[in-house]
Amino acid sequence: MLTVYSEKHVLRDAKTELFGGQLVPPFECPVRAEYILERLQSVGLGKVIAPDDFGLDPVTRIHDREFLGFLEQCWEDWIALGYKGEAIPTIWPARGMQQRVPNHIEGRMGYYALAGETAISNGTWEAARASANVALTAQMAINNGAGEAFALCRPPGHHAAADMYGGYCFINNSAVAAQAFIDQGAGRIAILDVDFHHGNGTQAIFFDRSDVMFISLHGDPKDAFPYFLGYGDEIGSGKGEGFNINYPMGPGTNFETWGSALEDACKKIASYGPDALVISLGVDTFEKDPISFFRLTSNDFKRYGATIGALRLPTLFVMEGGYAVEEIGLNTVNVLQGYEEI
Repeated sequence: MLTVYSEKHVLRDAKTELFGGQLVPPFECPVRAEYILERLQSVGLGKVIAPDDFGLDPVTRIHDREFLGFLEQCWEDWIALGYKGEAIPTIWPARGMQQRVPNHIEGRMGYYALAGETAISNGTWEAARASANVALTAQMAINNGAGEAFALCRPPGHHAAADMYGGYCFINNSAVAAQAFIDQGAGRIAILDVDFHHGNGTQAIFFDRSDVMFISLHGDPKDAFPYFLGYGDEIGSGKGEGFNINYPMGPGTNFETWGSALEDACKKIASYGPDALVISLGVDTFEKDPISFFRLTSNDFKRYGATIGALRLPTLFVMEGGYAVEEIGLNTVNVLQGYEEI
């Protein structure tokens, strides 16, 4: 399996995350990608290449240009005011407030942020752009005939909406790749999000479309981030009605329950008949993950990789979450190996 990886991910190296009322070292950190790369190389899964640069045009097919301009300029505007810490939003346009973009950087951060845990620091924008190029390079390989590819994206992307960042995500890599398939002639694309956290950004982007089916298996939003999307009654709207499917599951969910949901999701994907499948691959469903509550084991990741492989679709794996860093390489590669063994 071809892997696409950019060393520029290390430029995303924030030092602070707001968690439990404290500023702590971020769970989403550079070593995550490095452990995955080490595991890929140790098992000899396949060739690892650097990404091409596709520019911003494919990204603007998904994201608002003013939002992208904000991401590009945020850090410079923040430090220009003399602020000493990393850029973290402190105010949001809550219910009853105007939905207007302020001039001041604190106001713009609140307008474009969906949550307050994700600090922006020097290098964030360049790393996010490189991550999108990783996904687009892997997508292009599949469009050119490869049966499968792994985009080792960092930072992740599935929480990023058309004009919002948060949950460690800035550009929605899976959505950008799915749109690229459509723009290159695909009629239908399915996105299967197996990250513990609901892919709220991806859902919002494609909620009213039928050419991209979005399916997510995740922690019940009554108990898990992002809290305000991911319920079972969110089925799409307009032309997209019936093409958005959520499987929220509660604390302590094991593989028997999770795997049954995956089997059902795969049946729906098969019935949909997509030209390609995009997997938002988060391995934070692992039993030891520090910010999740599912109970999958390392062997379970190989088992469900095989389930995905049985669909026999051109498949793009896009890296999302997973914060038990000592096992992230093992668990991620187990999914890919399970897929290849079919």
